[in-house]
Amino acid sequence: MLKLIIEKEIRDIIKSSKFVYMFAICAVLIILTFYVGGKNYRINRSQYEAAVEENKRTIESQVAQSSIAPNIFLPPQPVMSLVSGISNDIGRDIQIATIGDLSATESKYNEDPIYAVFRFLDLDFLFQMILALFAILCTYNAINGEKEGGTLALTFSNSVPRHKYILGKIIGSFCSVTVALLIPILIGCLLLPILGVPMAGGDWLKLFMILFTGFLYFSVFLILSIFMSVITRQSSASLLFMLVIWISTVIVIPRVSVMIAGRAVNVPTVDEINEKKIKFSLQQSQELIKKFRELQGMQGQQGVNIQDRYKEIMDEYTKGTTEYFTKISRERQNA
Repeated sequence: MLKLIIEKEIRDIIKSSKFVYMFAICAVLIILTFYVGGKNYRINRSQYEAAVEENKRTIESQVAQSSIAPNIFLPPQPVMSLVSGISNDIGRDIQIATIGDLSATESKYNEDPIYAVFRFLDLDFLFQMILALFAILCTYNAINGEKEGGTLALTFSNSVPRHKYILGKIIGSFCSVTVALLIPILIGCLLLPILGVPMAGGDWLKLFMILFTGFLYFSVFLILSIFMSVITRQSSASLLFMLVIWISTVIVIPRVSVMIAGRAVNVPTVDEINEKKIKFSLQQSQELIKKFRELQGMQGQQGVNIQDRYKEIMDEYTKGTTEYFTKISRERQNA
């Protein structure tokens, strides 16, 4: 009986026009995500290699100078082309200096025209926004839709347990939608080596875990949508409730939670930290000048080694400054 319910659910979903249209849109977006990610990786890789070569030439030209300020570049990773996260917002170039804090620069978005249009098109966006909505539209009327059509009463005229009927609906819906989505995902995976993305064994494992987690997220909306079709009488009501849940979980809650967290803990900004460091440095410099003047007055006195005393003062100054800078930086990081 369970097998018949699963087969019926798979046929009903695959034959529906909404599934065909939604699958076509999702397939195009999935393949486009892999294509844009592969192109983006190649561009980032070429920019990274050019920056490294320029950095080498700069260092070689400054070898004879007393101070060298090289740059450190964050190399692009293959999986980052498919799940960008904040890699396009944070800096990818850090200049090493003898004083001050290290801060990243060049935090601009990719300049490729394709990526400029689809800058948020990655697997995270697909699963969170598009595929979750796909699951809702395919299953929001799984139970109440048959009740409205009169087929639910016909089904339960036979000896069909309700838990088996709902379980068959869930399994059938998940199999039909998931297997269909695996086809464009496999095509996208085949595009990665063609586009020159060097996916090693660890990278494939990371991609598998990302996809596995994405399908878990996808299944939550699918099961929740079927549950909503059970507790509501009309399919329009279940669709409305699921759209409210979808908007709340993917748009409202993530942003509101960040705002609440930002107000729950007072995290000082980088400018406030730098201002504290400047004030402390000025105070320490004044004390250092005062000690140097006192040291100059001791010249010629017996038992006073000016050089050793000078070294002690500088060591004390360096230690105090380093400890204070480390302390306030750690406090900001903890906050």
